[in-house]
Amino acid sequence: MTTFDELPIKSNSDVVLVRQHVRTAAVDVGLSLVDQTKVVTAASELARNALVYAGGGQVRIEIVNNGIRKGLRLAFSDTGPGIPDIPQALTDGWTTGGGLGLGLSGSRRLVDEFDLQSAPGEGTLITVTKWAR
Repeated sequence: MTTFDELPIKSNSDVVLVRQHVRTAAVDVGLSLVDQTKVVTAASELARNALVYAGGGQVRIEIVNNGIRKGLRLAFSDTGPGIPDIPQALTDGWTTGGGLGLGLSGSRRLVDEFDLQSAPGEGTLITVTKWAR
């Protein structure tokens, strides 16, 4: 069985709402407190990226089951300018903004599965999954 929720990301208050929904779903899935913190941090970074770099987007929060364990899958999508060089964008310290350049690479380290699909002019889809241990 899969349950999901979709939320818009159009403002800073939406980023806060995404964090709250992800935290609730992480508790429902049975993630440890450490893993809850990791997935909420990743969600916050990815939601903020969608807002800052693409002018907004949406997230699909999904509770998934692979037959052995439950997990939390988050799919962040936007119709922004896209990422022209994905390997570079995933490099620690690389940024096109004023941040530390750890948003994408840091988010990747915080989750169990990370998939980034993007092309210039076509937006971005980032899907992450955190499994209960």
